[in-house]
Amino acid sequence: MSTIRAAITSSVFLVALGGHLMGVTVKVGTCRSGIVTFSTIQSAVNASPAGATVLVCPGTYPEQVVINKALTLRGVQSGTLGAAVIVAPPGGIVQNTTSLATGNPIAAQILVAGTTDVSIRNLTVDGSNNGISSGGCTPLNLIGVFYQNASGRVNRVAVVNQGLTGNSIGCQVGLGIFVQSGNGGNSTVVVSNSHVQNYQKNGITGNEVGTAVTISGNTVAGQGPTNGAAENSIQIGFGATGKIISNTAIDDIWAPDTISDSADAASGILVFASSGVTVSGNTVGNTQFGIAFVSDPTLGPADGGIVTGNKVSATHVFDGIELCSSSNTVHRNTINGSAESAIHLDSSCGPVMNNVVSGNTVNDACAGIMVGTAAGSNSIGSNAFFNAWQTVLTADRCTPPLSSVRLANTSSAAGILRPSPARP
Repeated sequence: MSTIRAAITSSVFLVALGGHLMGVTVKVGTCRSGIVTFSTIQSAVNASPAGATVLVCPGTYPEQVVINKALTLRGVQSGTLGAAVIVAPPGGIVQNTTSLATGNPIAAQILVAGTTDVSIRNLTVDGSNNGISSGGCTPLNLIGVFYQNASGRVNRVAVVNQGLTGNSIGCQVGLGIFVQSGNGGNSTVVVSNSHVQNYQKNGITGNEVGTAVTISGNTVAGQGPTNGAAENSIQIGFGATGKIISNTAIDDIWAPDTISDSADAASGILVFASSGVTVSGNTVGNTQFGIAFVSDPTLGPADGGIVTGNKVSATHVFDGIELCSSSNTVHRNTINGSAESAIHLDSSCGPVMNNVVSGNTVNDACAGIMVGTAAGSNSIGSNAFFNAWQTVLTADRCTPPLSSVRLANTSSAAGILRPSPARP
């Protein structure tokens, strides 16, 4: 180790400013000359001082990486090559931490733990060939990028194929990007301009008290109809806070689901037991729930949210915007093609009141706005309805005309807590 550090010191320019080391740059691979070179990402991370930048040359890196100091990990281009890809090691992806919420084992491809100011940019994290068998739904959760009691930024990454191997029907594991706090710790992470696809359970997730996430400008795509798990493209839950802004969330469908099932539907954007969350300017489509705010009588409310300027289309079985919570503002959203209702004030989670619903545009729904029969006082202002069988309906279900083939699966009572959050 002393030899490596001596090489770094002799090959880079160190600037002491305000007590922090700046300007230390090393690389992994052979794409650039004149910089200290390492053969693996982990060895470069281990040898670098806090504040360093680790450049990753194009190529494939079969390893799991643990980061416990402030630094930048960045993929770089070389000629016409531009993809630095972290893949499963030959022996598969193995446990390297445990959940702060449940104690369950976690196998993370990149684990950022107990530190701040970690930036991950321009890397692909591919969970293919991970070697984690479903084994009757193993508790081992595969995660692409995991910030645990850690802060920083994820920008322009691709995180793909976080799913179990073999027959994994109903196994609620496999997350793309996950931020979690616990034991009094905190995590503040910005996830932006990234692509997450082919996850088994969730795309981008921020959970637990102490977690604050800003999720913006990402494209998050599920598998489409699947028996593997009830997917959610984006989730903030279990007391976390944050903003979900200008993302695309698509293709989250739990194939066996019907309207009478409980706690297993997929969502494009899910806010679960987390209050004060803003969801704005997103495009959500081909999901079961589009955007869902769900309170839990034990885990806490999902109240005081702002849902504005979103475009929601083609929700199957359930609602475009589901509010099983109170004191939310739902304004200037466009909802097209909702199998049940475009906006649902759903009292199945408990008292639903003081929601303000105005300025929304609805086209093609069984009900434009459906208000649960046990709901309290809510404010429904001026909204525009087109091709809605009922514009405003006080009911717990919407039964469309028999001639409506597309809506025929909405024949059972609604009013059951249905979205399925991830909590590793």
